[in-house]
Amino acid sequence: MILQTILQYLSPKNFKNDTLSGITVALALVPEAIAFAFVAGVDPIIGLYAAFMVSFIAAFLSGRPGMISGATGALAVVMVGLVLAGNEYGITNGLGDHMGIQFLFATVILMGIIQIFTGVFKLGKFARIIPHPVMLGFVNGLAIVIGLAQLTQFKTAKLDENGMPLLDPLTNAKILEWLPTDTLLIMSVLIAITMSIMHFLPKLTKAIPSALAAIVSVSFIAMFLETLGIHTPTVKDMLDGGSMAAGFPTFNIPEIPLNFDVLQIIIPFAFILAFIGLIESLMTLSLIDEITDTRGKSNRECIAQGTANIFTGFFGGMGGCAMVGQSMINIDSNGRGRWAGIVAGIGLLGFILFASDLIEQIPLAALVGVMFMVVIGTFAWSSFRIISRIPKGDSFVLITVSVVTVFTDLAIAVISGIIISALVFSWKKSKNIWAKTSTDENGAKHYTLKGYVFFGSARNFMDLFIDNIKTDPDEIYIDFARAKIVDHSGIEVLNTLTEKYKKAGKKVHLQHLSKDCQILLKNAEAIIEVNIAEDPKYKVADDRLA
Repeated sequence: MILQTILQYLSPKNFKNDTLSGITVALALVPEAIAFAFVAGVDPIIGLYAAFMVSFIAAFLSGRPGMISGATGALAVVMVGLVLAGNEYGITNGLGDHMGIQFLFATVILMGIIQIFTGVFKLGKFARIIPHPVMLGFVNGLAIVIGLAQLTQFKTAKLDENGMPLLDPLTNAKILEWLPTDTLLIMSVLIAITMSIMHFLPKLTKAIPSALAAIVSVSFIAMFLETLGIHTPTVKDMLDGGSMAAGFPTFNIPEIPLNFDVLQIIIPFAFILAFIGLIESLMTLSLIDEITDTRGKSNRECIAQGTANIFTGFFGGMGGCAMVGQSMINIDSNGRGRWAGIVAGIGLLGFILFASDLIEQIPLAALVGVMFMVVIGTFAWSSFRIISRIPKGDSFVLITVSVVTVFTDLAIAVISGIIISALVFSWKKSKNIWAKTSTDENGAKHYTLKGYVFFGSARNFMDLFIDNIKTDPDEIYIDFARAKIVDHSGIEVLNTLTEKYKKAGKKVHLQHLSKDCQILLKNAEAIIEVNIAEDPKYKVADDRLA
């Protein structure tokens, strides 16, 4: 009974597709996890452990079934600074191991705690305020980043006369150069075959994921070429003589001194990593919602990501978040349930424990081809068609987010896009406020407003009245039936206006205030005194606020 309940929770209707899709994703996770570990400056197994644990736990708890999580580049580029800061702090044990990796584990745990609190306090809902141009810029920029990241597979370390890799004197990173022309040609052909299989196979059958079929087929071709003495780069070549093989991750409490200096280092990094991880996860969630016409639960996803990262930190992983590329592979392979992400995690662990030799033989060309198809599928090609038809402000946001995503990181890009969108919106609304005036049979003047009174329009609102204060009659009615007070600036400018009329010996009445505007003014009684008039015709005024 319990097993049946669990299976229903995971994926009862799409079991085969989720299983095959999960295996495909697990294969694609291998080079990504290794590459991101190198970016962060840690051992590849730490990236592989993170990919396994984050994928498994996040999928089981996820608020967005079908989404794939793992070690990501957006987090890795931040982690490298954390690892370096930890290494500079000192050594952590008698074996001479540097502190950086322990700093990383501790920070990932704290990162997870922050993400859980974000979900518990229901802050994930703010992902809904992300404008559509920001979403388009996000997917376009991320598609470009994914594509550019594949270029490193076409390069190899430059060697000195002794056959040792040359290092950059500033960053201590390996200096890379392009692979030999013949190797590049072979890789290009294998990539083209991979992409062709993924494009045409679904037109013939959808019984198996096209990405999985492409990887297996191209792997056999590469093995045949190897028998002819023609070598093409494989996953093993990424390991620099190392191996994927390792044991099951073990529980470990990070060995860091709990003092103010250490907290000064890890706390800022934890907040930055938590924010970037949630931004990428929630943006991916929104993207999959749009593709599948379903709706995920953002707050639950925050808790799922946080839980996964806490476990990852205690079991020797580098943490992670949702991955757009792998999620798109999963969706394109008809993976829709939690089971796909769980299979991906279990599959990756199986590769580490039992099948490392086999996985290391997969040609990088096959995985690069899969990712190139992900790039093509992720990029919002429709943005080229609509960019000249949408408002110029939205076009600017779309392009800006795309460019910033490529040259900085996702978090900065999304924040920049939201800020620019907010400023553009505020500028438009600030100009869209006006008033129609009339005088009734009793000689009172009526101002019928239209628009929003807030920080952007406060000056324009005041300009509607300022030249008339001396000449207006003793009774002034301001009708808010088609207008709204939005914020503190709106309250203040209204207070300033009523004070000016009061000094001129005139009385201002406010009509047709919406319920929320009345509450806003009620809460601001200590700083503003206004007369909310009772309209004898519509009876909409609130006597309690009179």
